[in-house]
Amino acid sequence: MISVVVCGAGGKMGQEVMRAVLQDETLQLVGAVDISRAGERVSDIINVSCDLVVQSDLATVISDARPDVVVDFTTPQAVYQNACTVLKAGAFSVIGTTGLGAEEREALDALARQNGVAVLVAPNFSLGAVLMMQAAAQIARYLPETEIIELHHNHKYDAPSGTAKLTAEKINQARRQAPEPDRTRESIPGARGAEWEDVRIHSVRLPGYVAHQEILFGGSGEILTIRHDSLTRTSFMPGVLLACKHIQEKRGLVYGLEHFL
Repeated sequence: MISVVVCGAGGKMGQEVMRAVLQDETLQLVGAVDISRAGERVSDIINVSCDLVVQSDLATVISDARPDVVVDFTTPQAVYQNACTVLKAGAFSVIGTTGLGAEEREALDALARQNGVAVLVAPNFSLGAVLMMQAAAQIARYLPETEIIELHHNHKYDAPSGTAKLTAEKINQARRQAPEPDRTRESIPGARGAEWEDVRIHSVRLPGYVAHQEILFGGSGEILTIRHDSLTRTSFMPGVLLACKHIQEKRGLVYGLEHFL
């Protein structure tokens, strides 16, 4: 059995992770952390039989439960310190929270190697989304002119999404030629969206969406569009469980779920 603590247990993703872990025969939920839901029973939060009570302090839960893996779906403000706490304790970390910069990822890589463990930072845990990014990298070799439209619920912390940024990075790395300069003049600043790795990204935030992304590739007389839609948060659970089961095979920082496929 692989023992798991969920950090951010009271959030929508944290709740889904707890349900998924409790339903998996090879995983064991041994702790739940959430400052805003501390003192509540896990069973009352997710309506699944469980004797655990949500705690407020991650370090205490790790010390008491000694988990193999800690899954983090908290906030950009908390994720880095949470990861440091996990890695210093010698546990493996699976992070779905966005907001970690390149310098923070480098620091976590060093800390994980120092403690003989690993940390996965995954902008998206949907297997379909990972395959979409891989396909985009292949297409970009032949159709370098591309733009990304990403659509999420209106409570998402960041824009653009981590998935969109990682997609842009993969596209830019795969291109055999640079895209033509954008000569469009904006009559309203920002009308052309943001630019990341020479790829335009347009972010939509509206109630009703969960997580969606379109990648448009333009060629001579043709347009190729690929799109992925996560209709419910359960779409992320196979990837989270996959990471929990195989993170102990890695060392250092791993960026992206594709390294587990």
